Amino acid sequence: MGSAPDPTEAELARARALLARHPVLDGHNDLPWALRERVGYDLDRCDLAADQSHRLHTDIPRLRAGGVGAQFWSVYVRADFAGDRAVAACLEQIDAVRLMIDRYPETFRPAVCVADVEAALVEGRIASLMGAEGGHSIANSLATLRAFHRLGVRYMTLTHNDTIDWADSATDDPRHDGLSTFGEEVVREMNRLGMLVDLSHVAATTMRDALRVTEAPVIFSHSSARAVCDHPRNVPDDVLAALRGNGGVAMATFVPKFILPEAAAWTARADANMRAAGLHPLDTSPAAMRVHREFEARHPRPIATAATVADHLDHMREVAGVDHIGIGGDYDGTAFLPRGLESVAGYPGLIAELARRGWSEPDLAKLTRENALRVLGDAESTARALRRTRGPSIARIEDLDGPAGPGEPATDA
Repeated sequence: MGSAPDPTEAELARARALLARHPVLDGHNDLPWALRERVGYDLDRCDLAADQSHRLHTDIPRLRAGGVGAQFWSVYVRADFAGDRAVAACLEQIDAVRLMIDRYPETFRPAVCVADVEAALVEGRIASLMGAEGGHSIANSLATLRAFHRLGVRYMTLTHNDTIDWADSATDDPRHDGLSTFGEEVVREMNRLGMLVDLSHVAATTMRDALRVTEAPVIFSHSSARAVCDHPRNVPDDVLAALRGNGGVAMATFVPKFILPEAAAWTARADANMRAAGLHPLDTSPAAMRVHREFEARHPRPIATAATVADHLDHMREVAGVDHIGIGGDYDGTAFLPRGLESVAGYPGLIAELARRGWSEPDLAKLTRENALRVLGDAESTARALRRTRGPSIARIEDLDGPAGPGEPATDA
């Protein structure tokens, strides 16, 4: 379908009422990195209780307007950070989430488990979970992985945009044909800890290896359907179908270049323009956005809509089943968003579009919240069982994979 009339006020009112009963548990929001880039985490300079629509996709009034009841905040670190620098930056990101929760305790509740998310709903607060985006953040150390878990991180995306020492990325040259032996050990240790294995960003070979190895359900925190938009960041149908047996959840993203084929081609040209200006393609600072807007003025971008996202969700429901889908918008992690989903206030528009397509309230409740909660609970119960039979892994990458080969980096750079 791809496009549809904007929802009516009556349709939006019904969607908001549904979200009041079944508030969104979103899989991925990059607000912590946006705060790092724009204000150095200084919330005196960026009061999230006030309207921040001039520079962010996320603030408290719009979270409330969007019906968000729980959020996995991404403690993302750029893929070109390596070793101790990556670890330190991830710790700073974790600290930033804690600072945000402490600054707005009436709005945010720290959460690491299903009980915390359910308590937040009763209290009228937004459950705040954390997910680490990119396995380079652990610097090839299972002890660091365990430390992040103790600090509250409840998923780790195995790679970001670059292939790392133990896992292939969807958007870089492969080196391991999926997971290395150490990469498989990372998955097993995440299972033992109760940390969700997030397969967004990874190569399809890595997805299949992780599904083979894991003893717990996996997630895709912000990925859509490759059959609908043939981008390597999306999930192939065979992997979507495998979620039925694994019990996992694929959480559809809103990033236009991952959901609209025309937007993917346009973004490739826009990224090249950013590099020519000496800027990182993922930079969303004010200076970078000026470069983006100037390019957009010369080359109008294709516009995705809430209906575009709904097309992906229709397909994902058909292939994976309604018990294995969710939402991971990737707000504040992208320069552009679909019309109608320009900020975290936009979720009612997507729910209205899906309701218009015949999605029932029970199915929408599974999409917005219940599936993600079930997977979080399944990871907890799996971890309890595994910890009764095995202790922490002390494996080292050099023992399992051998030393780095000629021309291969010794770190995740």
